[in-house]
Amino acid sequence: MSKYILLFHLLFGFSACANSEPTAKPPTPIPGEQQGKSIKVLSYNIHHSNPPSRPDLIDLDAIAKVIKESEAEVVGLQEVDVFTSRSGSDLHMAKELAELVGMPYFYFSKGIDYQGGEYGTAILSKYPLSDTKTVLLPAEEGTEQRTISLATVTLEEGVRFQFANTHLDFSSATNSLSQAEKIGEYFSEETSPIILVGDFNSTPDSAPIRLLDGSFTRTCKNDCAPTIPVINPKKTIDFIMYRGAEDFAVKSHRVIQETYASDHLPVLAELTLIN
Repeated sequence: MSKYILLFHLLFGFSACANSEPTAKPPTPIPGEQQGKSIKVLSYNIHHSNPPSRPDLIDLDAIAKVIKESEAEVVGLQEVDVFTSRSGSDLHMAKELAELVGMPYFYFSKGIDYQGGEYGTAILSKYPLSDTKTVLLPAEEGTEQRTISLATVTLEEGVRFQFANTHLDFSSATNSLSQAEKIGEYFSEETSPIILVGDFNSTPDSAPIRLLDGSFTRTCKNDCAPTIPVINPKKTIDFIMYRGAEDFAVKSHRVIQETYASDHLPVLAELTLIN
C-alpha cells in the first residue's frame, strides 16, 4: 500500500504545483526613469475669468473646465479678482474656483486693492497647504504691486515641497528685472524642493528669464510653445520652473490650446518629485 500512497502524493502534488499562480514579480523600472511621486502642475493667467471675446461676462465655469480637464493637482493662477465690482462684489474668485474644480485647499495673495476688492494671484491644491505667505516684489513708482504667493504642499506620503506663484510687471523692463532678482535672492538659501510658476511677462531670451535660469530650471528649455495671444500665439511668457535637479525630473510639458476662457494659454507640466 505504501507504494500506491506515494504515487498518489506525487501525482496530486505535481498537479497542485502546476495549477498554482506564480509569485508576482515587482515591476522592472524603466532604464533612466526616475522613481518618485508624480505631480501635475498648471500655470494659468485667467484674465479675471473674463473671456476676451465676451468683455462683459465672468465665466468661472470655463476656467474651471480647463483646470479640471488638465487633471492638475496644484495650480498657480494669475489675475484673480476677490470682491471686485467688475467680477462681483460678493465673489471670492479663488475660493469659488477651488470649489468648482474640487480642490479643497486654496490661498489668495493680494497684489493691489481694486474696485472695492482685491486683485492678485492664487494657489489651488488637491493637497494640504501650510506656511502660506505673500512676499512683496519691488515696485517702481507708478507700477502695480506684484507678489510671490507661497505655500508648502504636503503630498499623501508626507513628502513636502514649496510652491510659488508670481506675475511680473509688464510695463517696465527694469522693474521686472528687479522682481526677478528678488525672487532669486529670496530662494537663494532655501534647501527644500521648490516649484515656481507664473506669468513672467518676459520671453526666454529676456534679462529676467536669463537671470532666473541661474536659479531655476524651466520645464521647457528650448523651442517652447508660445502662450500669448491665444489666437496665433507668438510669445512665450508663461513658465513652470523648479529648483534642484536632484529634486525633480520632468515627465512632460505642454501648452494647452484653449482659446476661449482667457487671453493666455495655460501651461501644464508633470514632474517627478524624486525620492
